[in-house]
Amino acid sequence: MNQDRRNRLRDAAIAVLAEAGGRGLTHRAVDAAAAVPTGTAKNYFPSRDALLRAVAERCLEQYRALASALAGADTGPADARELAALLAGLLRDVAGPGRPRMLAYLELQSEATRRPWLAGLLDPIAASDFAAHAQLLRGAGLPAGPEPARALTLALHGAIPHLLAGTADTLKAAGLDDLDRFTGDLLASVCALRAR
Repeated sequence: MNQDRRNRLRDAAIAVLAEAGGRGLTHRAVDAAAAVPTGTAKNYFPSRDALLRAVAERCLEQYRALASALAGADTGPADARELAALLAGLLRDVAGPGRPRMLAYLELQSEATRRPWLAGLLDPIAASDFAAHAQLLRGAGLPAGPEPARALTLALHGAIPHLLAGTADTLKAAGLDDLDRFTGDLLASVCALRAR
């Protein structure tokens, strides 16, 4: 099969899932979003489960590419200020250009509560965040054991739905109206927990 067309269909499926949710993810909707003849998505992904699998695999590929780009940088954040700026940038990406991918990922997580095989596909994304955040903390000279990495990871993951769906009042109440301040305060809290 044509890999370029397959990727185009998977990217279109991410867009459909982000825009229309799980119920809107149909082969016909993916065909329309990819601007291909009706039936094309069905030829590549014969069932809805195959379509969900394709989206999950594409999200994982995109996540790994982003993680690889971050890891490929000459040096990671050297201190708490640089790490806070990096984390704020990642959250800005989630609310900006990365929004469709993140919305699709959250929809997939919801689907995974009913499909254990899908949870297994998504697990490497969430699981690797704990190790990645521990490495970033360590590189910035901050406490980097399992507890700080867990606290940082879970706080960032918990912030994402609010960032994507929150009104101005919700964003302000959560501290997400100023992402630089939010990530700086978050790192200070994580370090304070470790100091106890």
